[in-house]
Amino acid sequence: MPAPDQPVVPDPAASEVLPAAVLWDMDGTLVDTEPYWMAAEVALSAEHGGTWDENLALDLVGMSLEASAAELQARAGIRGTITEIVHELLARVVMQVRSNGVPWQPGARELLTAVREAGVPSALVTMSWKPLSDVVLAGIPAGTFDVVVTGDGVDQGKPHPEPYLRAASALGVHPSACVAIEDSLPGIASATAAGTRVLAVQAKVPVPPAPGRNRLASLEQVGLADLRRIAAGELYDLLPAG
Repeated sequence: MPAPDQPVVPDPAASEVLPAAVLWDMDGTLVDTEPYWMAAEVALSAEHGGTWDENLALDLVGMSLEASAAELQARAGIRGTITEIVHELLARVVMQVRSNGVPWQPGARELLTAVREAGVPSALVTMSWKPLSDVVLAGIPAGTFDVVVTGDGVDQGKPHPEPYLRAASALGVHPSACVAIEDSLPGIASATAAGTRVLAVQAKVPVPPAPGRNRLASLEQVGLADLRRIAAGELYDLLPAG
């Protein structure tokens, strides 16, 4: 990295490199559904005589629904099988989205449009199951995503690399040529393990700096030119180092 008093000279070639694909997380990254998940967890825990709050719910951000259900079963006393708990939580979140509309994160739809218009393939890589992804996808133009990978379609959820490897394979591109956009630590770990370049959007949980990790506070801070630079290996970190 250049010294503070040395100007950064942009690489002209970097601005010409487009990602082979952009791989998008959904909950927390594209849509602000994490409050819906947290409310569902708190309410269901209370109905089963347990206790749960937002601080505890933050531990589940980015995890597979099966892993989240197991945590709620063990720590909040929610009764039923893992599958039953997942279906109950999912039904409550889907109902909230249908009632209130898709809560898009600032800048999400604009960046999706820019990527699509540039001809860059996109994949949605979410640990939410298909019933929720279908509700979200119904609110955007058909063809926005070339591939959709959901939590009920993989054997290993995030932080395992399978979801991102599966998306890259379905698109016919190498993971290292892709940019993955994530907000959670399990999601970042999954995309990193798959070998993609990772752009982390700090939403509900702090995202610490790490070698090669691009970070920002909002999708409003990134455009197609920035994705080109990230794909070319430039660091794009707009968050404090501490």
